[in-house]
Amino acid sequence: MNISRFMGRRANWTIPYVIFMAFFVVLPLLLVVYYAFIDANGNFSLANFGKFFQQPESLKTFIYSIGIAMVTTFFCILIGYPAAYFMARAEFSTPKLMAVLFILPMWVNILLRTMSTVALFDFIKVPLGEGALIFGLIYDFLPFMIYPIYNTIQKMDQSYIEAAQDLGATRWEVFCKVTVPISMPGVYSGIAMVFMPTISTFAISELLTNNKIRLFGSIIQEHVQIGGAQLNYGAALSLIMLIIIGLTSFFGGEENEVSKDGGLI
Repeated sequence: MNISRFMGRRANWTIPYVIFMAFFVVLPLLLVVYYAFIDANGNFSLANFGKFFQQPESLKTFIYSIGIAMVTTFFCILIGYPAAYFMARAEFSTPKLMAVLFILPMWVNILLRTMSTVALFDFIKVPLGEGALIFGLIYDFLPFMIYPIYNTIQKMDQSYIEAAQDLGATRWEVFCKVTVPISMPGVYSGIAMVFMPTISTFAISELLTNNKIRLFGSIIQEHVQIGGAQLNYGAALSLIMLIIIGLTSFFGGEENEVSKDGGLI
């Protein structure tokens, strides 16, 4: 009877998820913070963060990774926004199958997609390098840009478009002054899902450049793999990434609220 009463409360169904989050999300993050602020002897230290700014290689790799991420994100928006728009707009009679075809690559492991890209370049005799890396990143992360934009435009209230048309707005004016502002939350979500993972990836850059080009994720992976004092440095680099992700999410959330409240003004 007590078990039935316990299972009958909806709040109790969240307990397994809370336990899972505590062990596999919160605890690993706390360990990252702990190792980032200690040295090899277990003493509190900020030397790991100072080391990042003192090592030209790590700082240079970080700046280079930001540049690669910006290029990847730009082309993902350039390709993904029109694709999401045409899929979501009813007047173009785009079948839902097209949306599934664009989202379908998300169901395949990213490493398998990357290895397929390497095999394709080998088949057509295209040398691996920076160009192959950017192409592979765009190919791997493009669905993560398309889906949130598509989802936002699809759920857009059509009365806004009808009101703009009744006021004499042309199709281009409706797109620029109504559709684009309303779809910005989806764009911000797509940027967050593309930009930060691009900086922190390491397998894609290793496969598509034959280890000739390293991104920031490769630096973190190398130090964590070595262990010892390098593990603390790798944790500090990971914490730097977490802080950047947190700030990006925070300001991105504020931009979403601004877009929702004043996007049509």
